[in-house]
Amino acid sequence: MSEYDNVRTGKLVLKGESKKSKKRKHKDKKDKDEKRRKTVVDEDAVRNGGWWKTSTASEITGCVAISFGERMYVKALDNGLFTLGAPHTIGEGPSPEEIFTAFPINETKVAFKSGYGKYLKIEKDGVVTGRSDAVGSMEQWEPVFENGKMALQSETGHFMAIDPEDDACVALRKKVGEAEICTVRSCAPREDEVHDEEPTEEKGDLSQVEINYVKKFQKFQDKKLRINKEDVKELEKAKTEGNLHETLLDRRSKMKADRYCK
Repeated sequence: MSEYDNVRTGKLVLKGESKKSKKRKHKDKKDKDEKRRKTVVDEDAVRNGGWWKTSTASEITGCVAISFGERMYVKALDNGLFTLGAPHTIGEGPSPEEIFTAFPINETKVAFKSGYGKYLKIEKDGVVTGRSDAVGSMEQWEPVFENGKMALQSETGHFMAIDPEDDACVALRKKVGEAEICTVRSCAPREDEVHDEEPTEEKGDLSQVEINYVKKFQKFQDKKLRINKEDVKELEKAKTEGNLHETLLDRRSKMKADRYCK
């Protein structure tokens, strides 16, 4: 679908407002040393192509997908209506026409814009459409969380669901049943998910670091370690001066214990 080649993800446009852009201040980056923590693997996100399950309204921002059922997502049609897309295989994320841009309205409400550049709205007959160019009250949705489950409530109090007869996206009921349970998934980096930037070989004290690198690069088939017996203080000095890896290589070279040594 060529319309999705250039998905519009600009700022939120409220009805009655102009589209003038404003400069935003960027937050200062935190020190890298404070971010070095192991990432816990999210198996659920892995099964969904890296798209993770949001659990608060504040997490629903940027590129998102709305899922009803296992790996099935709300899909935008070129006539401004929505349907439920076909099931995806394990490890596969949503298709381009199943990806929306979420904009926070306030602490509790969000707006969704389809790849066609239109906002999701509840109509008087309860059908959910994507034909609005700006956000009014009917284009606002409130994520409601309870007991690990979520539903999207419209301005009228009706909850988004998929009509089982024709797979159309609607909002007809003011009580949440199984049909109204959904998941909003995001592919944005999570603040609590910071990758460990320190190589595995450099964990531990300098004596252990040297052993780790010898194990990694040794060329002997007998697998016996050839560790340099010189004072480890040489490594402490090298680390301070920023040439630790060069010094480790020199020490391995003296022992002829490195496959890259001449």
